[in-house]
Amino acid sequence: MNAAPNAHAEKSRDLPKHDMPKQLRIVLHGANGRMGQRICACIPSEPGCHAVRSLDRDDELGVRAGEADVVIDFSSDDGAMRAAAIAGELGCALLVGTTGLSQASLDAVSRAAERVPAMVAPNTSLGVAVTRRLVAEAARLLPGFDVDIVETHHSRKLDAPSGTARSLAEAVARGSGKPMDSGRIHSIRAGDVIGDHAVSFCGQGERVTVSHSATSRDLFALGALRMARWLSGQRPGLRTTDEWFADFVR
Repeated sequence: MNAAPNAHAEKSRDLPKHDMPKQLRIVLHGANGRMGQRICACIPSEPGCHAVRSLDRDDELGVRAGEADVVIDFSSDDGAMRAAAIAGELGCALLVGTTGLSQASLDAVSRAAERVPAMVAPNTSLGVAVTRRLVAEAARLLPGFDVDIVETHHSRKLDAPSGTARSLAEAVARGSGKPMDSGRIHSIRAGDVIGDHAVSFCGQGERVTVSHSATSRDLFALGALRMARWLSGQRPGLRTTDEWFADFVR
């Protein structure tokens, strides 16, 4: 007797051909890290996604040009430079989710972007993208208010402030029209907190707070896969998460 068909597969077969999700062949760099493991676990839940190669540290690439659509990197500063070189070699898109990048790594991504679509995404959460939009609007509407960012992560996170906190500071600057004082970004490293960010606008007699809390790394993993699918369809150049979000809400 044949096994009952998978409900997810049945749903996919029922879709009109033009609605079938685009196939996405992924080279995952940093596969043994916390985020890499969660991406590996989430790939089967995203229709059309499959990993053609999962790499960590000095593993051999084993993939040729034309056999991958995107390199997703969640590794280290040195790893991000290697991921940029791999994307250039394969001629495919590059999504770097690694935070705390040096200027050398950022330059490597920029060089890759001369040939392929590339993006540095300090946070791949849809909720954080919405939070940035709200923060920019609050900064525009509340001139003269004191602004503070408090970010909390697990005790093993090395970079401080987080990439997300820096992106929120950029959103404050975009909305207010002036740079945010870096001394008003406060970092806490404690326990096993996945990621909490709060932006407070304090005026006379009132306070407005915009916050986001991550309760599972899977939200970042799924967000990375969806960003990677979008990025693989773009032209060469350095893309931003705000561009992705603009297309998402269009």
